[in-house]
Amino acid sequence: MNIESLVSKAKQVCDNRGARFTPIREKVFRLLASAQGGVGAYDLLEQLKLTESGAKPATIYRALDFLAELGFIHKIESTNAFMLCHHFDHIHPVQLLICDSCGFVKELHSSVISHELNSLAAESGFIVSGQTIEAHGKCGQCKE
Repeated sequence: MNIESLVSKAKQVCDNRGARFTPIREKVFRLLASAQGGVGAYDLLEQLKLTESGAKPATIYRALDFLAELGFIHKIESTNAFMLCHHFDHIHPVQLLICDSCGFVKELHSSVISHELNSLAAESGFIVSGQTIEAHGKCGQCKE
């Protein structure tokens, strides 16, 4: 899906939920939509400063918090980076394949893995409230 379609879909989700898709939030969304892998908050800030010279770390973190709250992005905990979720219009399990060589990130949606984790957790008396599974390795291009 191209960036304009993603932005249009994001605006519709915001309208449906009564949330404001401010110009700054849209710019950060667009930056993430154009990225190939995970992007750090300070890298996003530097890109944002090209059009918003007054942007500060709090500016980017507020936008990222909003985008995460609405499910538009995933935080890659192991690399402290963020990536756009192209399936933000519905709740889904998330598994990330992260290439340690080039930084490429592939998002998977295995309900089998999610169900197994929830089942194992329940056997231990644990209730999972959210899950993102990260696997590191090398992508198809880098392994060759």
